[in-house]
Amino acid sequence: MKAKVKPSEQMSNYVQSLLQGQVQTDELVSQLLVNGARQILQQAAEHEVDEYLGRGWYERKGNDNEDSEYSEFKGYRNGYTPKSIQSPLGRIGLQRPRVRDDQGEFESQLFTRLDAIDARLLHLATEMYVRGLSTRDIEQTLVDSQGKPILSRSVTSQLTDELYQQYTQWSKRSLEQDDVVYLFVDGVYESIRKYTNNQTILCAWGICSDGRKVLLGLQAVGSESAQAWEDFFQDLLARGMDQLVLTISDGCNGIIKAITKVFPYSDRGRCISHKLRNLLSKLPADQTIQKRMKSRLHDIYYAPTHQEGKARSEKFITEFADVYPALIACFIDDLQACLAHLNYPEGHRRSIRTTNLIERCFVEQKRRTKIIPTHVNEKGAMKLVFGTLIRASGQWQRVNMSPSDLALLRNIRKLITESKHITLTENRLSFKLAA
Repeated sequence: MKAKVKPSEQMSNYVQSLLQGQVQTDELVSQLLVNGARQILQQAAEHEVDEYLGRGWYERKGNDNEDSEYSEFKGYRNGYTPKSIQSPLGRIGLQRPRVRDDQGEFESQLFTRLDAIDARLLHLATEMYVRGLSTRDIEQTLVDSQGKPILSRSVTSQLTDELYQQYTQWSKRSLEQDDVVYLFVDGVYESIRKYTNNQTILCAWGICSDGRKVLLGLQAVGSESAQAWEDFFQDLLARGMDQLVLTISDGCNGIIKAITKVFPYSDRGRCISHKLRNLLSKLPADQTIQKRMKSRLHDIYYAPTHQEGKARSEKFITEFADVYPALIACFIDDLQACLAHLNYPEGHRRSIRTTNLIERCFVEQKRRTKIIPTHVNEKGAMKLVFGTLIRASGQWQRVNMSPSDLALLRNIRKLITESKHITLTENRLSFKLAA
């Protein structure tokens, strides 16, 4: 006889099917949040039954346990009763466990409290954690009328640990459905006790041909070395992401080497915000000089066309080569990548000339993690960074992809792939390299 599958395992399988793209939905993030909450609550209810009966699923009570605290026979599992609760995510369907032949008349404390307490508190506990409150803070904040914690610190820890499980599942999801045109990459640093210095977390997000902005990958590594970035990019490709049209990053040597190697036929752009900071650091601190030179640099990087940008660059180099040689040396370095965005649709340039989108998310994430200035381990850092960024990504606005924009991007892709052994799929802007 085929063994039955626990409801929590069924819910886990459904979450996996969402992440692997087997279930088509336009609300992936909200579906993951709803079904993740279902799984957490169902696991807690099933654990209550295990503790009450003194044995696990399909486990028989043996003579070995006669002297244990669970030696008294308390009954058998007797299936489930459907239960629906209202939450900020909408109605969540659960399975209330039943026990038969139990003299103590088993009653799930979890479901009893869910009946009496607004289920929004459970969601709120995770959201409070993501926004920087410690489990101790949450325990002391969420109390009943007698001042007793509604959710103990251990229960809150279990709820927040689900964030890491969600991260590990999310980091393995298929990317085949995402036709990524523009790829943005950057790194964030978190302080962790077990590391001498900060823990580096690599981050990738993209803009797809349908205008969606999507968070693609997060990975904890030892440093922003070329090998670390290469492995990170190879993981994105292994999960189904194709070669893209343009990659935007800062000027880290390791990341540039990795982009050049893994995306050999893609354009590469530099984050103008990072570049401007580097350039202005080469000038005297005098604010009059700083403002004047910043204005001149803006005229170049925000030129109406790529040709005009090159012409203004040549004039700038000639004018200031002898006055500010260090500035000009920095300006010339990787100039082609700094002007790359000027080849792309004018309506897209504001979105693709910097990595500011994720920089703003990092600022918000740092505002939360400063409450926990040093994480105990990598797991603690990753679940908080993931929890913050995945929620921020749900609020990202789309980029307009007009027919003329798509036509220009297809032309750029054609120029990039011309005379190369590259497989093109006409309905996608990304492409695959020949094996």
